[in-house]
Amino acid sequence: MNDNSQTLSCVMIPVIGRQLILPNVSIAEVVDYASNDAGTGAPDWLAGYLEWRGLSLPVVSYDAANGGNLTVPGENRGRIVVLNSVSPNKKLRFMALITQGIPSQVRIGQEQIKQIEAENGPADLMLVDVDGETAWIPNLDYLETLANESAA
Repeated sequence: MNDNSQTLSCVMIPVIGRQLILPNVSIAEVVDYASNDAGTGAPDWLAGYLEWRGLSLPVVSYDAANGGNLTVPGENRGRIVVLNSVSPNKKLRFMALITQGIPSQVRIGQEQIKQIEAENGPADLMLVDVDGETAWIPNLDYLETLANESAA
């Protein structure tokens, strides 16, 4: 049997009230939640800084960057997803994003994903249906812009 369909390895990332979907190649590493305090006067979306491989990465709250509240995950629940930069001309090559659970792997084909009309927040690129589950594709360029503004 010759199967010519192509699939893409993706990761579903739980955040408050929704999940995000990203290609697996956009993720450098998933680590347990731990970050330094953002300090006084920090933007609402900045949860702190992650010391990772000799770098100090801004930890972005997707929820707060999208106009919601900054919610720090409960004990043993949250992780931080370290994302590869998508923009070559930014200061940071990586940024960190808070999750509200453990990300999970999925493989999807083009026929399994359909765009859904929805009102996007600034951190949203689009809402999609993946085999009956909804997921948001984040606006990584916007999130990187925020992270670069707070690069330590």
